[in-house]
Amino acid sequence: MKLSVKNIHNFVSEDEILALKADAEQSLKMLHNKTGCGNDFLGWVNLPSQISQSDVDDIQATADKLSKLADVVIVIGIGGSYLGAKSVIEALSHSFGYLQTERKHPAVIFAGQNISEDYAFELLETIKGHRVAAVVISKSGTTIEPAITFRLIKKYIEDACGIEAARERIIAVTDKARGAMNTIAQKHGYKMFAIPDDVGGRFSVLTPVGLLPVAIAGFDIKKLVEGAADMEKATDASTAFEQNQACIYAAARNALYRKGKNIEILANFNPKLHSFAEWWKQLYGESEGKNGKGIFPASVNFTTDLHSLGQYIQDGKRMLFETVLSVESPKHKLTVPADEENIDDLNFIANKRIDEINKCAEEGTVLAHIDGGVPNIHISIPEISEYNLGQLIYFFEKACGISGYMLGVNPFDQPGVEAYKKNMFRLLGK
Repeated sequence: MKLSVKNIHNFVSEDEILALKADAEQSLKMLHNKTGCGNDFLGWVNLPSQISQSDVDDIQATADKLSKLADVVIVIGIGGSYLGAKSVIEALSHSFGYLQTERKHPAVIFAGQNISEDYAFELLETIKGHRVAAVVISKSGTTIEPAITFRLIKKYIEDACGIEAARERIIAVTDKARGAMNTIAQKHGYKMFAIPDDVGGRFSVLTPVGLLPVAIAGFDIKKLVEGAADMEKATDASTAFEQNQACIYAAARNALYRKGKNIEILANFNPKLHSFAEWWKQLYGESEGKNGKGIFPASVNFTTDLHSLGQYIQDGKRMLFETVLSVESPKHKLTVPADEENIDDLNFIANKRIDEINKCAEEGTVLAHIDGGVPNIHISIPEISEYNLGQLIYFFEKACGISGYMLGVNPFDQPGVEAYKKNMFRLLGK
């Protein structure tokens, strides 16, 4: 992974970023020494290097077992209980896999992230005739969106294959000792994986919360963990600011924030990274948006959104900056064919690789936005793979913790999330 902040120096100088060096390094030490706010939720900091081979093997064995029992696995969860897994699976999957009739691994469907009656009905309608299993992910078991969906899917599986067989087809990822979901799993004899007490949902991709669905989808969770572990080492407390990419990113975005740039747009030029941006938005939105502070996280999928939001980014109010997430090499090779008629006047790009054209669009967009007053941070990975996604996940997590401390908030709580629940339960008559 490579990070460049050179394209923000017209807006904040190198000296202004270096002025935040001590703050960033102190925040990094607070994460590792567990001396800052929310220090009881810092289990993710050393998680990649502490995941045991036996834990990975257990997750893989469970995934392999479900693959034999089911051709559709429904992952039930909301927020951090599904966004991380979905981001990795979508990035690594065939873009049109849903049209493929033959597959080596079960189709992974995500549910429990909304309260849409039509969504739930159509899900039940769609899975009829399939061999279905479920992974329910909930620390408490009482969050209403996944709880409702779990009731529906549990009943469906039990009706389809019987209560005894359902026990083999339902996996619970939950608190290790308490909560409604733990009680349900114990009562029904479901296989359980524990969510660590000291890891919050949005930081849980590298626990069974994310690793089990990714393994079920057929991807290499060992490589995912390996990438994260290498990034853990590269961004630890002993790494100097100038070489610590997590510190530099945190300092750069805080320097921009202090100059009035309070919206960060994560832009990608590869549609496979759409859900990765959704995970990133939760990570930074829940971590930093509190006490009247925080950079608002948004995302765009280019070049698609250049034809919708591009106008605002180019010419709108100048309170935003961009972080471009770039993939150096695509998986496949495809060139633009020549056309003798050339009615569209595009023969000048005949025989060029589509990725070459995409890279020119990326470079042209960055130049235009910088000229338009939009600072630009650039992050690139060699290719989309388990290893590189593991690096990105840990990089953004580490930078988020540092940035939150620099901002002066507790990055590891989310008190505002409970507000809507209180009103909803009151209106429902609880």
